[in-house]
Amino acid sequence: MNSKVLQRIAYACGTFGHDIFYAMLGGYFMFFVTSNLFNSPDAAGKEHDAYMIGVITTVILVLRVAELFIDPFIGNMIDKTKTRWGKFKPWVLVGGVVGAVTLAILFTDFGGMAMTDPMTYLIGFTVLYLIMDIFYSGKDVAIWSMIPALSFDSREREITATYARIGSVFGGQLVTIMVMPLVLFFSINQNGGAGDPRGWFMFACIGGAISVIGAIILGIGTKEQESELRENKEETGFADVFKILGQNDQLMWIALTYLIFGLGQNIVNNFNLYYFTYILGDSTQISFLGVINVIIGLAAVALFPTLTAKFSRRGLFFVSIGIMILALVIYAFAGQSVTLTLLSAGLFALPQPLIFLVVLMTITDTVEYGQLKLGHRDEALVLCVRPLIDKLSGALTSALVGYTAVWVGMTTGATADTISPEGVFNFKLIMFAAPIVLIIIAGLFYRSKVTLTEEEHERIVKELEEKWADMKK
Repeated sequence: MNSKVLQRIAYACGTFGHDIFYAMLGGYFMFFVTSNLFNSPDAAGKEHDAYMIGVITTVILVLRVAELFIDPFIGNMIDKTKTRWGKFKPWVLVGGVVGAVTLAILFTDFGGMAMTDPMTYLIGFTVLYLIMDIFYSGKDVAIWSMIPALSFDSREREITATYARIGSVFGGQLVTIMVMPLVLFFSINQNGGAGDPRGWFMFACIGGAISVIGAIILGIGTKEQESELRENKEETGFADVFKILGQNDQLMWIALTYLIFGLGQNIVNNFNLYYFTYILGDSTQISFLGVINVIIGLAAVALFPTLTAKFSRRGLFFVSIGIMILALVIYAFAGQSVTLTLLSAGLFALPQPLIFLVVLMTITDTVEYGQLKLGHRDEALVLCVRPLIDKLSGALTSALVGYTAVWVGMTTGATADTISPEGVFNFKLIMFAAPIVLIIIAGLFYRSKVTLTEEEHERIVKELEEKWADMKK
């Protein structure tokens, strides 16, 4: 097995563990908050529970939005990092360990403090969540910023990214498969299928450990490519960070497109467990969705290089969003049919890794686009935009999930039988109608504003190489 293949596998192991962490944080943490943290026995207490869920939801939203302004500076710091292990590995390893430990603690009620001393719990939660989010951001920016450092060739980048996305799809969907079996296995109180804090803590410990192991394998098995094109004559100062990003117009347009699309996608993904628990009435059925998503997700990602070669990234993007809209229409009318729910939810998930790769490759290519336009290269700064957008859409989605759960009555102690018809209608309105509108808007932006194709990137790289050769004469 040659060194390129070994490097791709090591990188995929890193993204496998990273997406396990991301799925725990982005997909299931809010379910834990709404279904486990606050459980008063009387009606007056239930009002306080709903209030506290709203407060926690707001804290998460404020912290994650505020922390978005830190991410570009983290990317800038990574670009300036110089160690014997390269720019990225120290951030991946340290961020992985700290993030895993802090998230595991967040998946608890702090020994019952959430109920006995809510204010102290809230302060501790805020501090710990902020620490977790900052270290997670460092790892997230670093791990996805490595792609342009591993190769300058668009085709090789696509292959490496395909391996990476295979790892991340498997990691993310493995969480979907295992979440409820693990949580319920370790739970003392089944809580209507939602598990208890003990079960969620054990789930977080296992996922966090796998995430750290993946980071270690990535650190051992990857090597940055040395090239004169990666050397800046001048470093980007902190004062110029947002100026550099703003002047890279193709980066900004693909970022806006991805933000709008990501909001629609994440709303559905984050509500899946709510649908299975409170509409179907059987949370364990979501494991079958995870199995389906692993199979179709890995198949879709494996075909990505072939599909882009045949249809181009642009064509693949539009076909993908068309499939997702069709899936949402079917899903909205699935009712309590497990078969139709699994079919439509799986169909919705099918194109997601393809769109992720289209966006990732386009953002990666804006590194050279910006280098040609602005005169210097900013790898991590540019690549931090993709995880930044994920965090922003995740923050907004988490807030929407928390507020909607309270609005429709999907909180601690609720079951499928306690949700009113009005609550079901309102839930479906948020879960299906809003995403369809958002995905259509994203498609319109991509069609009209994103012009950086594979051919254009190839031309840009050739021009950069010619300019560098002229400078050396």
